[in-house]
Amino acid sequence: MPLPASPYEERLTAPRSWWLVCLLVGFAMALILLPFGTLPLLGGLVGGTAVSAVVVSSYGSIRIRVVGDSLIAGEAKIPLSALGETEVLDAQGARDWRTIKADTRAFMLLRAYIPGALRVMVTDPADPTPYLYLSTREPERLAAALKAARTSA
Repeated sequence: MPLPASPYEERLTAPRSWWLVCLLVGFAMALILLPFGTLPLLGGLVGGTAVSAVVVSSYGSIRIRVVGDSLIAGEAKIPLSALGETEVLDAQGARDWRTIKADTRAFMLLRAYIPGALRVMVTDPADPTPYLYLSTREPERLAAALKAARTSA
């Protein structure tokens, strides 16, 4: 059975500057292999750039979605019935909740290059996780999508 259309979907892509770093890694590999000749130099340039680009791409491929009666955050799939109140966090609030206020039992989908976040309380008594911390560029929109999906379910 196909899943219904998602009212919210976001990919937490890596910043553009990280792609420049991939090129710099390729140049560094080329310089390391320079004493071995031109062919190893080119191999280092291409190989170093490609490997670092794969790493950046996989790190930035994580998604947050609200689909049907579930919140899908990365590999986690949480039913909306297990979720409670949401709290939109600005840059300072997000920093506090991922450092000094953080609970080690919390589920954290953390991307430090994204300043905003959403904290969602977990109300399931069988789940030891107190809350979800989700890095998101649009925390208000995600909170609204969760609220809308809970009321329609």
